[in-house]
Amino acid sequence: QVPLVESGGGLVQAGGSLRLSCAASGRTLSSYLWGWFRQAPGKEREFVGRISWSTGDTYYPESVKERFTISRDNAKNTVYLQMKSLKPEDTAVYYCAAGMIATTVAGAYDYWGQGTQVTVSS
Repeated sequence: QVPLVESGGGLVQAGGSLRLSCAASGRTLSSYLWGWFRQAPGKEREFVGRISWSTGDTYYPESVKERFTISRDNAKNTVYLQMKSLKPEDTAVYYCAAGMIATTVAGAYDYWGQGTQVTVSS
């Protein structure tokens, strides 16, 4: 088990920005892909992007492209999700995950954080 700990969630007004962090403790997941997902009440978990730790390559779905940016800090063993131009429909619990397969499917990721709430007010 590899703990992933998210932080940085909160309440923000529409149009604002927020940065989420995901830190892996106790083990370096340098060979993994790190994904970010979100889940709104009554909805399925939705993929919002991923980054390859080794290459830094990123991938985003069209729904958040141009607004969300994923980056990593090797020294801190931490991945970030920078969100801008936030909309009320971005309100959800956001999760980070780590896995070995470059996929948008949540079930393919091996390790998950506990989630952090992001609420965007209109």
